[in-house]
Amino acid sequence: MHALAKGAEVFIGLFQQGGQQFVGMITSIIPTLVVLITAVNAIIKLIGEERVQRVAQASTKYFITRYTILPILAVFFLTNPMCYTFGKFVDEKYKPAFYDATVSFVHPITGLFPHANAAELFVYMGIVAGIQKLKLNTGDLAIRYFLVGVIVILIRGIVTEKITSMMMSRKDTSNKPKKEKIAL
Repeated sequence: MHALAKGAEVFIGLFQQGGQQFVGMITSIIPTLVVLITAVNAIIKLIGEERVQRVAQASTKYFITRYTILPILAVFFLTNPMCYTFGKFVDEKYKPAFYDATVSFVHPITGLFPHANAAELFVYMGIVAGIQKLKLNTGDLAIRYFLVGVIVILIRGIVTEKITSMMMSRKDTSNKPKKEKIAL
């Protein structure tokens, strides 16, 4: 009987800890996210949605900007998961690579711009807790995450573009009608 009571206490304790964690988020992280999202939406309105879209369209011309500037703008302005809609500015043959680059950037941006992907913030804050225990600078961590993220999305975009190109060329050759041999 004592074991059952102890098990029930542990079970309820898990939910109490979760509740305390939630209250902590309501008083710290959530207000910051709301203010950041509001600020980004205000920036978009001030700049103008058309101008943001023109910059996005212009950034698709070269592979370097297609897999760095465009994903950064998409994730910063539209946040996850709306950022993938910037794919509409990319030629069809580049869409898989754009998606790969963009989806790979939703975590690295979180340290500097937590509004971009609030779900990833919890992962990032777990890493930050370890860095703080080591008495290291968390600002340096955020900048390094961002810079490494930009390098990674560029590499992933280029590699995925090449793979997509190879697969599309194979598809093009496999769809050609084959000559039938006539048996005499």
